[in-house]
Amino acid sequence: MSSVVTPKMLRPGAETAARPPQQPRRRKPFKSRAYKIFRVVALIVIVVSFLAPLAWMLLASLKTNVDIYDASKTLIFEPTTANYETVLGRNNYLSFVFNSFWVAFASTALSLIIGVPAAYSMSRFAMRRSALVVLMARIIPGVSLLVPWYYVFSNMSMVGGYSVLILSHMFVALPLIVYILMSYYDSMPLELEEAARVDGLTHIGAFLRVTLPLSMAGIATASILAFIFSWNNFMFALVLSGADTKTLPVAIFNFVAYASIDWGGLMAASVVVTIPIMVIALFTQKYIVSGLTAGATKG
Repeated sequence: MSSVVTPKMLRPGAETAARPPQQPRRRKPFKSRAYKIFRVVALIVIVVSFLAPLAWMLLASLKTNVDIYDASKTLIFEPTTANYETVLGRNNYLSFVFNSFWVAFASTALSLIIGVPAAYSMSRFAMRRSALVVLMARIIPGVSLLVPWYYVFSNMSMVGGYSVLILSHMFVALPLIVYILMSYYDSMPLELEEAARVDGLTHIGAFLRVTLPLSMAGIATASILAFIFSWNNFMFALVLSGADTKTLPVAIFNFVAYASIDWGGLMAASVVVTIPIMVIALFTQKYIVSGLTAGATKG
């Protein structure tokens, strides 16, 4: 007959001795807690610093010029839509929105057609000198090229048209696309293309069927950033556009006069410019993050 030992049958103190001693809770170091507090405060400061100008722009677009200058009506005021009526109704800003969209879309599309194979070639065939030229084109300030561009394009009767704006915006978009995709292709393993060539594909076939589909995240990142840069470009459009091809940044400049500034209309026009880019960035942020971090490590 088997005997069962119960806690009562143990000698006094045996149950207590069997349990491991309870360790006292360690308090978190003061430095760790101070670092967390500092990180939260720094994050709040950064977020407020970025959102405060946007909030002021949105509120100012709903005020009259008198209310904008009145500090007592910073948050409490009677909103008005007169500024948006001026921007969207009287000044024909919808045509400027179309101009900005068309120039940004066309310059980005043409830059992708040229930049994707160029980036692949520079990455796979180690064309470092060509990459250096692309980097120099990215570093050169665009204002240094405006005078020769205007002289050349005016002699070709191209100033004031869409083509000259698209070509000038490609000067910004093409180096950006090439440099982003070069790091992206550098991170992709060569074994995938070698396996495709073993199966009978040529270099071009391996690129089109294997490498290109795998690089869609990087292409999406480069195209989104190029589109945003083209949408926000002011300098090239100010000099090279015409009355019918003005983009939104140039049209906003019309609210700045010699003696006064229409702050209400300026802020309403700025909201019209900002909203499309914010929507695009909001819905494509995962592609931007994945594309920018894809070339961080080599696979």
